[in-house]
This record gives sequence, structure tokens and C-alpha cells, in this order.
Amino acid sequence: MPNITMTFTHINDSCQIGDTVYYQANNTTTITEMGACTAITATTLSCDIGGTVTRPTSNDFILFSKDSRGNTSALRGYYAEVKLSNDESIQCELYDVGSEIFESSK
Repeated sequence: MPNITMTFTHINDSCQIGDTVYYQANNTTTITEMGACTAITATTLSCDIGGTVTRPTSNDFILFSKDSRGNTSALRGYYAEVKLSNDESIQCELYDVGSEIFESSK
């Protein structure tokens, strides 16, 4: 498969080999998939690109996405165990419990 290498002043630190690279042509709403990232440095990004895919220009917006399968497995990392108790002498109802958690891409 053909390969394209693009040079930037800075590349987002979370971009990794295997991420899917896309571009949005200037003044359009169409997003075109280029292919999988094959190599990355601090200023260059290489990816596979289909032979029939139009190459991006210097005015196009480059973006990437991660494979969602990496974040859909069982919970990993830190965990918490919570015990709730009621000190009231009358009946009351718990309305809401919240937490600050997020899926990590790493």
C-alpha cells in the first residue's frame, strides 16, 4: 500500500502507531480516511494511504482516531469501594451518587 509522510511543527502527543489518520479538505465538511499511522516522530507522521485516495494539501486539517476496542474491555487500573450509611432516624431516599471517572486511551 502507498505511504505518505507529512511534516508538522508539532504532533499531538497522544497520536500513536496504529491510529487511523483522516483529513478534512479546506472549506469542505467531508472527512477522508487516509489509513493507519505507520511511523511518528516529534514533527513527522507517516501513514498508509490508498492508491485511489486524493492526497491532502498543506491547507487541509489532519486528524486521527484511536481504535475504540482498546477502551471497551473490563475495567483496569485503580478502583474504589464505597459504603453508604444513613444516620437519620426517619426514612430518607438517596437521590444521586456521582463520581469523576473517565476512559483512558492508555
